[in-house]
Amino acid sequence: MSTEAFITPDVLCWALERRGLPDEEVARRVAVKPERLRTWKDGSGRPTLRQAQTLAQKLSVPLGYLFLSERPTDDFPLPDLRTMGNAPPGTPSPELVAVVYDALSKQQWYREHLESQGEQPLDFVDSRSIADDPDDVARDIRDRLGVSDAMRQAAGSWEQFLTNFVQAAEAAGILVLRSGIVEANTQRPLDVEEFRGFAISDHLAPLVFINTQDVKVAQIFTLAHEIAHLWLGESGISNPDYRAGSAALTNRVEGVCNRIAAETLLPAATVLREWRRADSPQENSTRLARRNRVSRMVALRQAYDLKLISRDTYWAAYDELVREWKKRRVRERASDGGDFYPTFFARNSRTFTMALVAAVAEGQVLHLEAARLLNVKAGTLGGVSERMRGAAARA
Repeated sequence: MSTEAFITPDVLCWALERRGLPDEEVARRVAVKPERLRTWKDGSGRPTLRQAQTLAQKLSVPLGYLFLSERPTDDFPLPDLRTMGNAPPGTPSPELVAVVYDALSKQQWYREHLESQGEQPLDFVDSRSIADDPDDVARDIRDRLGVSDAMRQAAGSWEQFLTNFVQAAEAAGILVLRSGIVEANTQRPLDVEEFRGFAISDHLAPLVFINTQDVKVAQIFTLAHEIAHLWLGESGISNPDYRAGSAALTNRVEGVCNRIAAETLLPAATVLREWRRADSPQENSTRLARRNRVSRMVALRQAYDLKLISRDTYWAAYDELVREWKKRRVRERASDGGDFYPTFFARNSRTFTMALVAAVAEGQVLHLEAARLLNVKAGTLGGVSERMRGAAARA
């Protein structure tokens, strides 16, 4: 006879509400009839231990949660800055919660590692405030990370510019994680409508996360936006609003970070110098975007904030670009795949991975703990180490 699991019905209801799936879909995933699931919800029946384990997995909660005497509280570990207009942000999805905690576990390990190495705090973190001139903050970021015309022209594509931008951020001491799924689970994609990125401000181990479900040109802006958060010392979940101009955003921190990001990627002086009044907004934004390796939206935002185009022109262009981005994302998803390692290093940060693998080699960290932090099987670590040694030998 199978062992019954004495789960708490109200906690099961909480987990179901949190996951947001119909009873019929959850029952199908657990391989029971919906009527059976409902008996677990009202307490007239109980699942077996194996069924409870499957339930926890499908509902994306720890198994132990289902046995709590009352509903757990969802105390989110980062400020939620996703306010759009006057509407409060929605409850974070299980996927968003999972990637935040995964990033925090990496960031905390790396922080302790740096402390053990005697590393000094980074002077740029929390070096500015929202009262500072955004253009001055952007200039500081460009100088620190080497974002210049030379860097733009050295990149043959948006993808290469994004790669170079990430490398510059990591060289400055910022961990950059980029992923479109929870850990390594392709069955748990992230929703770009929910969030585009987040920042963890820390003087020793600052971190930014970029949702790669977004198109690559948009990821460049998000990276600049999250880096701005670090300069201001403001941790938080972000979903940069491309439609509203910088001054129109209700959340002041997000508005300032948007302004800093746009100025970092495409200085207003460049726009004013290169904008041709005889050309259409589309021709101008296309030329500026190609030359500076940014999206047309960044060019149009700057033009709008500089009063080179009207609000109606900007919003019409936004609607057009959204349609183009959706088509582009379909093409990018179709081309995803290939070599495992570039994606692996992007998800985990090459800097973080190198430090962790070195700690394993020196006997400071167990293989299983390193595998957990990297969200891979322990046997994969050997391939990661070999790949890194090969890259070092070619450097």
